[in-house]
Amino acid sequence: MKVYLDNAATTPMDQEVIDAIIPVMQNNFGNPSSVHSFGRSSRAIIEKARKKVANYINAKPGEIVFTGGGTEADNMALRGAVDDLGVNHIITSEIEHHAVVDTAIAVGDKHHIKVSFVSFDDKGYVDISSLERLLAENKDKKTLVSLMHANNEIGNRLPLKRVADICKASGVYFHSDTVQTMCHYKFDVRELGIDFLTCSAHKFHGPKGIGFLYINENIQIKPIITGGAQERNVRAGTENIMGIVGLTKAMEIAFRDLEEHQNHIQGLKTYMIRKLEEIIPDLTFNGDPKGDSLYTVLNIQFPNSDMDEMLLYNFDIEGIAVSGGSACSSGSNTDSHVLKNIGADMDRPSLRFSFSKYNTIEEIDYTLKVVQELFAVKV
Repeated sequence: MKVYLDNAATTPMDQEVIDAIIPVMQNNFGNPSSVHSFGRSSRAIIEKARKKVANYINAKPGEIVFTGGGTEADNMALRGAVDDLGVNHIITSEIEHHAVVDTAIAVGDKHHIKVSFVSFDDKGYVDISSLERLLAENKDKKTLVSLMHANNEIGNRLPLKRVADICKASGVYFHSDTVQTMCHYKFDVRELGIDFLTCSAHKFHGPKGIGFLYINENIQIKPIITGGAQERNVRAGTENIMGIVGLTKAMEIAFRDLEEHQNHIQGLKTYMIRKLEEIIPDLTFNGDPKGDSLYTVLNIQFPNSDMDEMLLYNFDIEGIAVSGGSACSSGSNTDSHVLKNIGADMDRPSLRFSFSKYNTIEEIDYTLKVVQELFAVKV
């Protein structure tokens, strides 16, 4: 049996998404910037998609900028805040995705601005009082807060509305990396009062290489990719019309079937947690999978065994795809910065199992059977 449990890294494309993209590939090849009918046809498709995407998060079409994915969108938000909004202080966390934490450090070093890190507990939850303290201590600075909605490795969720309200009350900008949660939860940017949020289509059964950045209409930033006037002069380069159509269709499906998928996937995660606790009593979990946690992610810390170095590969040999951490760093044997920073036992092997609507209870049972065999445990 082949079992794909690395959906936090990327998801398989939905057939409905593929079916929506194919006609565009065949018929809508005109450059959207061209004034002839072929170009106008492509432009119309993009703007129709932009309106749909905006509606899904209660934004305005002009607040949506299509990008090459979540990493680019995060970079646009952080670099734009510093370069164009005069931000001279960034507050983030040491367990953010590298697209945020590495970018914050890079722009901090380049512009000689302060980068502060919030505290968090041993389960990985952000200490809100730490955020409030950093804001109070730096009230003379123009600040951007950048905290992800849910951690991509351990799944812990941020109280997004509460943080947005704190930022608004403090008069600072707020960016949230919502790559892991977009289309897994509903968003209303008007209700949130957020300044920037990011999206990547391949996390919810859309194509790779396409995402968007929401930018509040009261904010103006300059492009970090120059050379054209596309995307309302914010992101140069001929638009990825096939990707945009695929992203939009994937969002449509996700929100259409949201409750059904939430219940199904949460059921798989809950079932796996219960069975694992029965199979391996001294097994532990990284993060707080039974608390306020992203329902698609489960990070497991296994007991030590003689296969620690090869655990990931042993699962692969049995046909099960899982991750040792963030797949954005695939090919690297370095320890997870997330697990290290929350104080996890780095001498024990940890694997991330992440689920999608396509996974089944039979696949989870097979995975549990492999766990039993690898660790030679008896039920």
